[in-house]
Order: sequence, then C-alpha cells, then structure tokens
Amino acid sequence: MIELKTKQEIEEMKPAGRFVGRILKELKAMSKPGVNLLDLDNHVKERIQSRKGATSCYVDYAPDFGTGPFAHYICLSVNDAVLHGVPFDYDLKDGDLLSLDLAINVDGWVGDSAISFVVGDDADPEDLRLIKTTEDALAAGIAQAQPGNRLGDISAAIGEVAHENGYSVNLDFGGHGVGRIMHGDPHVPNDGTPHHGYKLRPGLVIAIEPWFLATTDEIFQDPKDGWTLRSADGSRGAHSEHTIAITEDGPVILTSRD
Repeated sequence: MIELKTKQEIEEMKPAGRFVGRILKELKAMSKPGVNLLDLDNHVKERIQSRKGATSCYVDYAPDFGTGPFAHYICLSVNDAVLHGVPFDYDLKDGDLLSLDLAINVDGWVGDSAISFVVGDDADPEDLRLIKTTEDALAAGIAQAQPGNRLGDISAAIGEVAHENGYSVNLDFGGHGVGRIMHGDPHVPNDGTPHHGYKLRPGLVIAIEPWFLATTDEIFQDPKDGWTLRSADGSRGAHSEHTIAITEDGPVILTSRD
C-alpha cells in the first residue's frame, strides 16, 4: 500500500536522511587503498550505536531476495558487484570501483542512500563515465518527481540517460517507497513509459536508485554469501540513490551529503 506523509512527518524524516548522508560522506573519505571493508562496516556500526534513536535497517534483514538474514550494517559492492554487497575481509585497491548503500532508521523513520566512486588515484575513465551516468540518471529522475507527474516519468527519465550513454537497464531491482520501513510501495523501475503509472502526489517519499553495469544488464547472486549481486559478464557496476520527498513545491532530497 502506498502511504503519503504529512508535512510534519516529512520533517521528522529529515534527521534520518541527514545522518545517512553524513556517514556516506565519512565513508567515502575513509575509503583509501589498504582500508578493509570490515573496517568501513564497523565504522557504520559505531556511528549507529553512538546515535540515540538510531538502528540499522540491514542487520537481521531477511527479504525473499536474500539468503538468510543480512549480518552487516552497510552494503559494500566492489567492481563487478553492484547491489547488496556483503562486507568481507578485503583490502581496497587503487582503482577499485566501490558502491556504498546505507539505510538507517532514526526515531522510527528511514533514510536510504547510495554512492559509487573509484578508490585511490588510478581511475579508469570508463568507470568514471559509468558512475557519472548513474548520477545524471538520478538527477533526471528527481527532476521528474513533481506533483501531477506519473511514476513512469521518473522511470523514463532514468532509462533515457542510461540508453543515451549506451547502457542497458535491468528492471529486477529499482527504487521504492520509504517511510517507517526501508522497502515499501511503490516500486520505482529504472526504465519505463512517460505519463504512465501512479500519479505523484505531495507526501510521497521514495528512494530513486539508478544502477547500471558497463556491458550487460544481467546479474547473478553470489553463491558464497547468498546476497551480493554481480554482473553476469564480470563488468563493473555503479549505483546512485537518494531518498526524496515530493512536496507541493517539488522534490526535496532528504539524504543530501552537503
């Protein structure tokens, strides 16, 4: 069921969004060659435990698309991994493409956001182009999150950016409603048809999250951890996400990292 938030409830969601955005900014600064993924996960754990009213949305999360409960505080996806990456004992290397996906509940409300970037100084131009495409697609989707538009307008804007840059789109996973829970209605596909679908109204809060792979749209679930989604051909992936609220004055980003 799609739930609309009051103006007051949107205000109450802002602390969770700011907290998530702040931690992602910290983690990006920490992600240097030689840093272990488990250290990044532990930083999130410590930040959550030090914040009154904050709880992890990931620890013990057990949806039907995973294998057993998730046991970590953040999703960390490296190189050919693009979604649901399970932190493990791995030291980051110069040139790794790292995606961070973080959702935290603060005082009963969820903030959900993701960023991708290249670790160190040895950045492949194609990795940077892939990352920028997800960021541009996110901006295009947010721009369409206007009252009176349709959900398909957001999806179509995301897909158009992907296709213009030569990337195909996987529709298995996309954006979603956000509120008291991390994943709610509506589903927000990363491609679609303009002027179709649910009519956008003030009070709708959604996560918009374009993710693309360099040379395929096919993924598989890593059998070793039962969670991490990897490209079928070994090519790299990138992921960008914000939680936004649709208001009478247009979209408001709740997970800003400014």
